[in-house]
Amino acid sequence: MKNVFLSGCLLLALAGQAQPTPRQLYPGLFEAVQLSGVYADSKTFVDALPTVPPTEVLAAYAQQRRQPGFDLRIFIKDYFLPPAEPVSAYHSNVSAGLRAHLDTLWTVLRRPAQPAAVPYSSLLPLPRPYVVPGGRFRELYYWDSYFTMLGLREAGRTALLRDMVANFAYLLDHYGHIPNGTRTYYLTRSQPPFFALMVQLLAQAEGPRSRAYTEFRPQLLKEYAYWTAGTPTLKPGHAAGRVVRLPGGETLSRYWDDSDQPREESYREDVAAAKLSKQSAPEFYRNVRAAAASGWDFSTRWFEPGQGLASIRTTSLVPVDLNCLLLTLEQTLAKSAAQAGDSAQAPKLRRAALARAAAIRRYCWDATAGFYVDYDLTARRPAAPRTLAGVFPLAFGVATAPQARQAAQRLQSEFLRPGGLLTTTVHSGQQWDAPNAWAPLEYLAIKGLRRYQQTTLADTVAHRWVRLNARVFTQTGKLLEKYNVENPQALAGGGEYPLQDGFGWTNGVLLTLMNEK
Repeated sequence: MKNVFLSGCLLLALAGQAQPTPRQLYPGLFEAVQLSGVYADSKTFVDALPTVPPTEVLAAYAQQRRQPGFDLRIFIKDYFLPPAEPVSAYHSNVSAGLRAHLDTLWTVLRRPAQPAAVPYSSLLPLPRPYVVPGGRFRELYYWDSYFTMLGLREAGRTALLRDMVANFAYLLDHYGHIPNGTRTYYLTRSQPPFFALMVQLLAQAEGPRSRAYTEFRPQLLKEYAYWTAGTPTLKPGHAAGRVVRLPGGETLSRYWDDSDQPREESYREDVAAAKLSKQSAPEFYRNVRAAAASGWDFSTRWFEPGQGLASIRTTSLVPVDLNCLLLTLEQTLAKSAAQAGDSAQAPKLRRAALARAAAIRRYCWDATAGFYVDYDLTARRPAAPRTLAGVFPLAFGVATAPQARQAAQRLQSEFLRPGGLLTTTVHSGQQWDAPNAWAPLEYLAIKGLRRYQQTTLADTVAHRWVRLNARVFTQTGKLLEKYNVENPQALAGGGEYPLQDGFGWTNGVLLTLMNEK
C-alpha cells in the first residue's frame, strides 16, 4: 500500500497541490496515531497543527519511539496543538426564542477570510469570510453551504451570501472542482454539485441588477467540465471516473473519489472496515470515498440489499439526486450563456439538459414501486433501495405529473413519521438511515411536493419538521445536524462521530420554512 500511496502523492504534487495532506507530512507517525486511537475522533489529528516543522516532528519520533517507556499520546501532546474546540463562550438563550438564536448563530458560525495557507495546516485558504456547519466541522463544506445560504438570504445577509459564492468560485479556479470540504485531505473528491443553485440564489437575493449568472459563468463551466470529464470517449455500458454511458448511449454521472486509500479523517475506521469486506482494499476504499462524496456517509442506499458496510458498492450505482443537480447545472449554464450573448452554447446546453432529464426518467423511475431510485449499473435495472433521494426529480421538475402523484403517495405511506420524512425506512445503525432525517432532504421534499401541487403533504412535512426542531431547541438549547423523526423525544444516532450541533444547514432550512408561514 505504501508504494501506491507515495505514487499518489507524486501525482498530487505534479497536479500543483501546494499543501500536502497530514499523511503525506507524517509518514509512519500518521498511521501510528490513527490506528492506535490517540484521539477518539480520527478527524482531530488531521486538523491539528504541529508545534515545530514536520521534519523535526518526524526526527523526534524516530529518535524517541524505540526508547523504553515511549508513550505516543504524550509525544503527540508535546508536538501537536489539537484543533480549537467549538466556540465555548457562546451559550444559548432559550428564553430569547428560536429566531433570536438563529440570528446569533450566523455570527457564531462565521469565520474570517484566510487568504494564505497556514504552514503545515490541512486547512485550505479562502479569500472571503464564510460560515461553517458547526461542531467538529470546522471548515467550509460544499453541499451543506447551499442550505446555510438559504438562511443567509432569509436573514438579509446578502453580502455574506456573496462571499460564500465567491469562495466556491475561488475553489473551482484553484483546484478545478469544489472539494468535499476545505481541507487538503478532501481534495480528491467533491460533493453534490450545488454551485449552480448557489448562483441562482445569489441572483435572486441581489435582484434584477445582479450579474451573478454571467460573473460566475467561467466557474460554472469548470464545475461542468469536472463532472463530465471523459464523456466523448466512453462506450455504452461503461463507466470512467464520474461519467457513465448507459446501455442506450445516454450519459449520466456517478459519485467518485480519485483516491483508493483509506480516508485520512476516518483512517482507523476504514482500515478496520476493509478487513470485513470481500472486496479488495482499494475497491472498498474507493466505494467508501464515493459514498463520502455523495454526502450520504453512510446508508444502506449504497449497500447490497440486506447487507452492511462491507458490501458497499457506491460506484456501481447511478445516483438520481446527482443527475438532477447536473441537470440544473446545465439549465443554469444555458441561462448564463444566453445572458452572455453566446447564441451557440445556450441551445446546446438546453438540449443536454433535456437529454439528461429523459435519461433520468428512463433509468431511475421504478414503475413497480412508483418512486424514483438510483440505477444499478451491474444489474442494469433500477436499484432496490427506496430513499429520500427520490424527491430530487420532483424538486427539479424531472418527474411527470403522474409520477409525482405516485411518489407523493409513497412518501405518505412509507416515509412520513411524526417528525417529518425518513431518509430510508431501513434501521441499520447508519446515520443516513431510519430513524434519522436531515434538513436538506426535508427541504427538497417539501419543495418538490409543492412544485407538483401536493401541498397538503408538503405542509404536513414542513409543520412536523419545524415543530421537531423547535421542541429539541427548547429541550436542549441546540439545533442539531440530524433528527430522529420516528421518536421526536429521542435524539438521532448512528454514524462515525457523536451528534453535532450548530448547525448550518438545519438553521438555513428552519428559518426558510418559518418565514413561509
